[in-house]
Amino acid sequence: MSETKKKETFGRTVGFVFIICLVCAALVSTSAVVLKPLQTANKLLDKQTKILETAGLLELAGDDIVGLYTQRVEAKMISLETGKVVEGDVNSFEERADARDPAKSFKPENDIASLNRVAKNAVVYLVKDEQGKVTTIVLPIVGSGLWDLMYGFVGLESDLNTVKSVIYSDLKETPGLGAEVLNPNWKALWPGKKMFDKQNNIAIQIVKGGAKAGDVHGVDALSGATLTSNGVETTLHFWLGEEGYGPFITNYRAGGLN
Repeated sequence: MSETKKKETFGRTVGFVFIICLVCAALVSTSAVVLKPLQTANKLLDKQTKILETAGLLELAGDDIVGLYTQRVEAKMISLETGKVVEGDVNSFEERADARDPAKSFKPENDIASLNRVAKNAVVYLVKDEQGKVTTIVLPIVGSGLWDLMYGFVGLESDLNTVKSVIYSDLKETPGLGAEVLNPNWKALWPGKKMFDKQNNIAIQIVKGGAKAGDVHGVDALSGATLTSNGVETTLHFWLGEEGYGPFITNYRAGGLN
C-alpha cells in the first residue's frame, strides 16, 4: 500500500471515529435533557411515598400516592434558627445540596451527627386527617452511620413527642447488620415511644442488649451494628435539638403555625 493511501485510510478512520463520538455525545446530552423531568418526578414520588409510609397512610394510598399526598400532606419550609415558616420551593429542596453552599448553611457547634454543615432551612410535613386536623408531623433526618450518611423520616404525633414511626432509606449500611434499620421488626419497635421526658429533655435512647419492658424512651439496638445504632441515636438527638428542629417544635407547640 502506498504512503498516500495509508494516510487516506488513517484520516478516514480518525474522521469516522470523530463523527461517532459527536453522535454519541449528542445522544447522551439529549437523553439527559429528555429524562431529567422523569427522574425528577420519580424522585419526588419516592419522597411522597416515604412520607405517607411514615405517617401510616401508605396502604390507604394504594396506587394513588400523589392523590392522597396532595389531599393529606402540607409541606412547609422553615428556618431552623427561628422555627418559623419561610419562602421556598418545598418540592425541589434538598438539605445536603444546600448544606454544601456556605451561604445557605451553617456549621453546627455540636455536630454529634457528623454532618459538617447543615442547611439553614428545612422542610417539614404536616399530615392531616379527613377533617383537616394535623395528626402527624413528619421530619426529615440525616446523620452518619457506619459507612455513609443515612437518610430517613421521623413521624411524630401532634404533641411532637410521641413517635408514629421512624423510616430510613438511601443508606449503605451492611446487609444483615446496620441495614436492619429497614427491617419491619425493628421499625415496629418505634410507635408509641417518647422522644422527650417530662422536663422536655431529649430522652430517646438506642439500648444495647434491648430496652426494658415499659421503657418509653428506649428502643432495642441493632444486633452487631453498634456504630449504626449509635448513628441513629445521635441523629435523632441532633435533629430534635436546638440546632435542628428544636425551635420549630417549640414554635409549633405554642401555636406558631396555626
